[in-house]
Amino acid sequence: MEFDLQQLVRNNIKNLQPYSSARHEFTGKASVFLDANENAYGSPLPDGATIAAYNRYPDPLQWQLKFQLTRIKGVPAENIFIGNGSDEVIDLAYRIFCEPGKDNVIICPPTYGMYQVSANINDVAIKKVPLTPSFELDVEGILAAADSNTKLLFICSPNNPTGNNMNRQSVEILLNNFHGIIIIDEAYINFSKQKTFIQELTGYPNLIVMQTLSKAWGLAALRLGLGFASMDIIDLFNKVKPPYNINEASQQIALEALQQTPQVNEWIREVVQEKEILASALQSLSFVQKVYPSDANFILVKVTDANALYDYLAAHEIVVRNRTKEMHCDNCLRITIGTPTENQRLITILQQYK
Repeated sequence: MEFDLQQLVRNNIKNLQPYSSARHEFTGKASVFLDANENAYGSPLPDGATIAAYNRYPDPLQWQLKFQLTRIKGVPAENIFIGNGSDEVIDLAYRIFCEPGKDNVIICPPTYGMYQVSANINDVAIKKVPLTPSFELDVEGILAAADSNTKLLFICSPNNPTGNNMNRQSVEILLNNFHGIIIIDEAYINFSKQKTFIQELTGYPNLIVMQTLSKAWGLAALRLGLGFASMDIIDLFNKVKPPYNINEASQQIALEALQQTPQVNEWIREVVQEKEILASALQSLSFVQKVYPSDANFILVKVTDANALYDYLAAHEIVVRNRTKEMHCDNCLRITIGTPTENQRLITILQQYK
């Protein structure tokens, strides 16, 4: 069956007249701006501070930032959406495609928690098709669970909290047979051996790929999530988003950071190396039952008593994530890869645990 995007879009979104901001309406050259009711005198910041024109509204479509991302990602700027964190991308997908109280989506636990939280906020039913005990997609279960009101399928790869990539062939089967939108969350793709799905956008009009500048790029405080999709889907996201969803400070800092690709690549190499060192050290501990393979910047570790070990580490001012309540993650802790010094401190404290 040929994919028809309009069949998935909510009627009120099809008919929506988006807000037209001053900066959206005028795109030419000007020296005097009297159209947006801004403070023309400037911003009350310290003398000598390196600032952009913060008294002016930012580019609502963040074109300069998208052009830089095009250089790095190899995707046309028109196929990029920039959100206030990936959570905005997730929320917009619900608001564009899912009719509250009627439609449903599929998630595959254990996985990123905001898929379910955003569904609850938007009054959209959740169908859970758990990963297998080896943390792989249940392709047959997903296709069997889908019905005419299933609009979205979320796939996190590398997955959070398990750290593994989803089998690529399984994802491709779903892309070819699932009749809704498939959102692949690649927040940790920079640390992975598997190639990104953004190069598959031209082949799959039902595909949205999410990435982020929070992890490998070290810009978590800026809240910059990325969505890659067909121009038709990106147009819908731009239609529904708030007019100035990304502030000027975040845009300017991100533009500077995107010039530092060699530094980021060096950090990625070090994280991957430190992950191997930490995994090896953890496997030598008597209370560690399993260290799961990871293509992310964290490790999932099964221990004899996750609650007790979590409390022990907290008492030594080391914070990890207790995932023992997640499906298939009984007595598991998720440990982010820190600096060599932080990782060595963790190992030393763990070696003293009894």
